[in-house]
Amino acid sequence: MSGWPIAWGEFGAMHAWAIATAAVVAAGCALVGTLLVVRRMSLLGDAISHAVLPGIVVAVLAGGRPGGLLVLVGAAVAAVVTVWLVQLLRRESGLADDAGTGVVFTTLFALGVVLVTAAASRIDLDPGCILYGILELVPFDTVTIAGIEMPRAFLTGMLVLAAVALGLTLTWKAQLFTAFDSDAARAVGVPVGAVTAGLLAATALVTVASFEAVGAILVVAMLVVPAATAELLVRRLHTMALVAMFVGVVAATLGYLAAWRFDTSAAGMIAVVLGLCYLLAAVLAPDDGVLARLVARVALGWRVACEDALAQLWRADEAQTVVVGPTAPLAWGALTWLGARGKVVRDAGGWALTAKGRAEAETVVRSHRLWEAWLGRHADLPLDHLHPPAEWIEHHLGAELRRRIEADVGSDEGDPHGRSIPPER
Repeated sequence: MSGWPIAWGEFGAMHAWAIATAAVVAAGCALVGTLLVVRRMSLLGDAISHAVLPGIVVAVLAGGRPGGLLVLVGAAVAAVVTVWLVQLLRRESGLADDAGTGVVFTTLFALGVVLVTAAASRIDLDPGCILYGILELVPFDTVTIAGIEMPRAFLTGMLVLAAVALGLTLTWKAQLFTAFDSDAARAVGVPVGAVTAGLLAATALVTVASFEAVGAILVVAMLVVPAATAELLVRRLHTMALVAMFVGVVAATLGYLAAWRFDTSAAGMIAVVLGLCYLLAAVLAPDDGVLARLVARVALGWRVACEDALAQLWRADEAQTVVVGPTAPLAWGALTWLGARGKVVRDAGGWALTAKGRAEAETVVRSHRLWEAWLGRHADLPLDHLHPPAEWIEHHLGAELRRRIEADVGSDEGDPHGRSIPPER
């Protein structure tokens, strides 16, 4: 698996089918994973993806074929048993959900590995395939549908994706209500237990459909990471589901191509690309991203510096003194910026407020002194302890809150230091 670009001539169909299989598997996992992430059930999805292994092995021993109906039923039964055991441990032993989930899924997964190893000579299941998948070999196991030869894993993935999409579409309102307020949903008659059971059954289905492509370990990345990435980027649940599916499909495509280029595991590389997608979203997310928070922090710091400069000039006028010029670079930059915006002017005597700047400065000083007056009346604080909190809050009080504070404390008497409180403009 080396060389770049991929030689699409003789092996083009094989690569295309492998990528298509990875894409449909990723889309199905991302769709289900969206609800798992929103409901904070990611660990339970992890548990199911591992704990269905004994059910798959037992179904294969009973004559089922990997990806067949009997195997899907076996996986669904194992998923139900997993959830029941977690709840049993919580109810009978008081074990927390996360600890109980860890106990159950590791035990059942280990049991599945033991069964696979013990029955290796009688079943067509390879432990390596179960753990890491064999996406590169998926195109060699084909079926013919309507004259088209396609990989069995692709057909299974498509059917499961269609079934999951149909099921979620039909139960979307119930899923939405349960995801954000399960108590209220239960109170109005939504069958929360059945809705949750359906979500867990869907998790089992997409997990089984993903075994051949990415294995039991890396399917967790497909379940959780696309949805977690989408959660950083959008706020509406249906949009989050679409973005998660898009991220999953893109990562599957790029991961397969990168794996071919660097001669490594396709499933592993897909998981790596998903991780990189999440990191990129964490940095660039419009609301909660690292860059957005940094920009917001810098913008706030700059606004505070400008408002402090205006308030300093207003207080200097009140005290009939002159501000010649600051020595700190930030304050100097703030005054220069305010001068460019017509809020301050500089003459031979120093800096002075314009009418526009005076109005803004009075708002800042008014907020400061109103808050000091409120604290002086309602908090048992010495006078020298009133200034620090007011210095912070003066940059965040809105007009409505200032009016409410003034109605409470009045403004005729001034602040606790005896200074007048500027009127609201």
